Amino acid sequence: MATEKSAWEIAVQQFNIAADRLGLDDGMRQVLGTCKRELTVNFPVKMSGNVIKVFTGYRVHHNVARGPAKGGIRYHQDVTLDEVKALAMWMTWKCAVVGIPYGGGKGGVIVDPKPLKPRELENLTRRYATEISILMGPERDIPAPDVNTNAQTMAWIMDTVSMHRGYTVPAVITGKPVALGGSLGRNEATARGVSFVVKRAAAERKLKLDGATVVVQGYGNAGSIVARLLSEFGCKVIAVSDSKGGIVNKNGLDPVAVLKHKEATKSVVGYASADNISNAELLELPCDILVPAALEKVITATNANKIQAKIVAEAANGPTTPEADRILYDKGIFLIPDVLANAGGVTVSYFEWVQDIQAFFWTEAEINGRLERIMNESFDAVYALSKKHKVDMRTAAYMLAVGRVAEATRLRGIYP
Repeated sequence: MATEKSAWEIAVQQFNIAADRLGLDDGMRQVLGTCKRELTVNFPVKMSGNVIKVFTGYRVHHNVARGPAKGGIRYHQDVTLDEVKALAMWMTWKCAVVGIPYGGGKGGVIVDPKPLKPRELENLTRRYATEISILMGPERDIPAPDVNTNAQTMAWIMDTVSMHRGYTVPAVITGKPVALGGSLGRNEATARGVSFVVKRAAAERKLKLDGATVVVQGYGNAGSIVARLLSEFGCKVIAVSDSKGGIVNKNGLDPVAVLKHKEATKSVVGYASADNISNAELLELPCDILVPAALEKVITATNANKIQAKIVAEAANGPTTPEADRILYDKGIFLIPDVLANAGGVTVSYFEWVQDIQAFFWTEAEINGRLERIMNESFDAVYALSKKHKVDMRTAAYMLAVGRVAEATRLRGIYP
């Protein structure tokens, strides 16, 4: 029986598909197919009752040819170095697809944060930030929130780095509270970016959004906001899920009411106006738009043939394996890849960084307008490439991104 590919192996496979199409030479493949830095830190944290516990964390830079490393920090019990490397590589391509001047980075701590008390979580965050601070800086590496981290986590990291420096360094991190130099629109940015490219894809596929059915797997920040924004376009959200399971109502769900239920009960499961459904069943529901907004590798060779959506928009990172990509493409399903679909988050993170450096802030309308322009232009560039080369959208996005990073690498040359 074949062993399941790691996230890193999938990321490299996706890169190689684009590299083959671009005709990259062996030297460039080695440079772009390897992470520049991989930092592993094992650090003690004082828990409740003066108990000391050692945690393991990572911070990886994949490539910084186009600018400082950019990428989130996740807290999850299943974090691995391979996963963080893959996410860092995906960040490189994501930043290049939307044309912002960053390279790819990612971080993570092996921990289930849910049982931790607030003080324990703060202690862990500050110590981890201290350990990886040797890589961080507004010109070097700018982290952001990811799975199980949020604006408060970013505030602790910014404060920790600022205490070390002796002065406030707001541009060292993004996704901060607005009161500490965070950007308006940042909380909704990933989901808003997804909604913009879904609108673009629907227009290309002659799919009317008013009344279109939507299924969302994962009802965290991105998934819940995508559901609300698409419902504002007139879409009918018929099913959503979280880690504990899903709910379905063919007549439509109220995304805001479902979120209130989840906030009250810690899960969407048990929502009064819906039937319960498993995450696996949810992915296979007949619908117009499927939004995987949870974790990696949920659409695989095993279930891809059962996907019945017309458009799949990857709000999560790496939800579809390369084998599943081919099956979906052959079925005529229009897939908007993660490196394009969820790039709204890093785009508004870039806006936040720019505003912090200038100490000059923009209105939310300006931010949303600039985000829409960048997402639409990026979608159009990827779609044009997919039609020109007769390839799926992921391959086209990778060709665009890898080509841009390869060009930057060639122009800079190999030091010394």
